Amino acid sequence: MSYKFDRTAFKAQTFKEEQKTKTFATESIIERLKVSFYLNSIAYNFDINNPPRMDKTVFSMRKNESNG
Repeated sequence: MSYKFDRTAFKAQTFKEEQKTKTFATESIIERLKVSFYLNSIAYNFDINNPPRMDKTVFSMRKNESNG
């Protein structure tokens, strides 16, 4: 999966002009999620094919003992 940022696709415009050119909204939900996951991998510097795992030792569970 490779994406390239197309700087020619966007320009400064008014809100009325922007309403006419909804380019990102025409993509499917799956494609938008793939792009956002890719951008997260770039921002947090992790390999997209090997994402970091959540450290489950930070959290703990205990039973709720009610006096009822």
